[in-house]
This record gives sequence, C-alpha cells and structure tokens, in this order.
Amino acid sequence: MKEIKAIIQAWDNMDKATTNAALATVVRVEGSSYRRTGARMLVMDNGLWVGGISGGCLEGDALKRARLAIAKSAASIVTYDTMDDDAYQVGVGLGCNGIIDVLFTPLQFGDKNNPVEILKDCLAANRETHVLITLMRNAGNWQNVQAGFCISYTGSESLKVFEEDVVAKQLLTAINHQIENNKSARHSFDAPDGRQVEIFIEVLPPEISVILMGSQYDVYPLARLIKEIGWQVTVVADAQKLHAGITQVADNIISPGSFTEFNGDEYSAIILMAHDYKTDKNNLLKALATAAPYIGILGPRSRFKKMLAELAKAGTPIPVENLHRIHAPVGLDIGALTPEEIALSVAAEIRACFSKREGGELRFRNEDIHDRV
Repeated sequence: MKEIKAIIQAWDNMDKATTNAALATVVRVEGSSYRRTGARMLVMDNGLWVGGISGGCLEGDALKRARLAIAKSAASIVTYDTMDDDAYQVGVGLGCNGIIDVLFTPLQFGDKNNPVEILKDCLAANRETHVLITLMRNAGNWQNVQAGFCISYTGSESLKVFEEDVVAKQLLTAINHQIENNKSARHSFDAPDGRQVEIFIEVLPPEISVILMGSQYDVYPLARLIKEIGWQVTVVADAQKLHAGITQVADNIISPGSFTEFNGDEYSAIILMAHDYKTDKNNLLKALATAAPYIGILGPRSRFKKMLAELAKAGTPIPVENLHRIHAPVGLDIGALTPEEIALSVAAEIRACFSKREGGELRFRNEDIHDRV
C-alpha cells in the first residue's frame, strides 16, 4: 500500500503539461521473483520512476518499454524470463529463476478510468477489500475493452462491459474464487465465437491498521517503524503525555475515553502498552470487543496469566475461542532489548500473523517463500 500511495502522490504532483507517464504492473509470476503480482511502477518519460517491479534489474528496461507504450498510446505485455542463465537476458543478474509478465499502460490525463485514478478512488473509500479487473490481452474484436483496460469491481453489473454473458459468468466465478482465497491471479476466458481475453484479477485489501494503546516513551519508535512500513497508525492516549514527534507519524490520536467509538476491523492489530497493569487489563476487554484478529500485550507471560485469572474471578472470563487472538508476550523471539528492537519484533509478528506465517527463519522453510503459479 505504501508503494501505491507513493505512485498516486507522484502522479498528482506531475507537471502534466510537459510530462507523460505509463504504469508498469506485474500481472503474472511463474516461479521465483523478487516482487509478486500487483507490484507497480509509475514511469515518466523524463526518466524518473516511482515504485518497482523487481530488485532493480528490470527497471532500466521498463523505462524503455514504458516510453514505447506512451509513444504508441497502447498498452502492451512484456515477458521477462530469468529461468535460463543467459548473460544477455534482461534480469538474469537477479538470479530469480522466474518468468514475469509486466503490463505497460500509458496513462491519459483527465481520464478518471486510468488505473492510477482507480487506485486513488480505492484508497479514498472506506476500509474495505477492493477487486480490480485489468485486461492483459485480448484476441478478436472487443468493442468496449482493450489491453490496459481497468475497472473496480462492485458487482456483476460491472462485468457487462465485456458484452459477452458467457465470459462475464466465467469471470464472476473466478472473482468470487479469488476473493474467497484473498489472492490475486491471472485468468483466461473464451467467448463462444472464438474471442479471448486474459484478465488479471487483483484482490486489494486495506492497509494494516495498528492501534497503540499507551503513552510511554516506547510508543514513538513503534509508531515510527509502523509508518515507515506503510501501515496506518492510531495512538490511544492522552495527547499531552505523548512524545512530541508522535504527531508527525500517527494518522490518528484519540483519547482513551473515545476508544469505544473506534471500530477495529479484521485488518487491525491492537497493542496494549500502557505499562500499567490495571489499564492494560481494562483495555484488553475493549480490544476483544473489536474485530481485530491480533491483540498484543507488552510484558511477561506471568502478567498475562494474572490478568486471565482476575478477569475470570470478576465474572468476565476470556472465551477460549478468543485466546488465539492474544499475543502475550507480544513480538517474535529475536532477543530484542531496546525500544527500537522491541518495535521490530512486534512489527514482524504482526506481519507474520496477517500473512498466516509462523515467523521462523526462511532457511528452515520447506515450502516456497511465495505461492508459485
């Protein structure tokens, strides 16, 4: 999400009287690759770019391809193959051993349906999962769509633009499958008359929102790291007790009394770090009343066990089905000592939780790092 925000900001700040641009989007990855599907790069014809589609080995060639797409006013797919150890193959220096399809789409100023403007609308909307439908290739005569065409899916009515009920029904089935699995993927569809379309279905969840409940000095380094990652930061505390720099990194600062009005969603993580036992215990019940799948509590395990016992004795026991949401002590076991190192440990565990990973060392992982197409 941080990359998308940077692309939107660069697009908005472009001198559109003197500069043209194209959007490069990774729409297919087969095998291994530094970046995955959905990675983007805004390329301007003055040689500047924002974002990235690889570890740096493809960006130079992407500048040439983007300029060509701008000159032709037509989108195109370029396939980068790093499977073979060929010194003349673009991108082989990265040693990824993968095949990457990149869609280069020239952007038209004033067109609210260009992909950057659509991304902007998605970010401006409520915190919800968006589904983007991008046409990669088409064969045959399609009157209303061509390569580079992009829409934000809002229901079956969105698909009427494809003019073919058979394709629309196939596409709807594929969309529902990708939403159910919360993954993006490429699909091909055939119309009865022989026409074909290849479509990238992108599932774009909202950015992770991290709510920090506390006002001590260690809130600031954690908030700063979270913001650097590109997540949303909300601090629940008395503003007068916070580090002076917190206003520069926090998206929201709300008073403890207003937290009941704050609705943490399924993409939220809540960290209890008041350094006050009673406050953290009371905040635990507030956090559990939200939909946040991750609740972290700073402090030793014995402190959390004491909380559980006291809450049960008071008649407000934590249901067993909710215990998996609570991470106490919070963070991964990296031997963190300083507030900054603890922040790293906490942020890494949050990422692992939302990725449904264990947070272990990659060298001991028996499966591929990412799903292979």
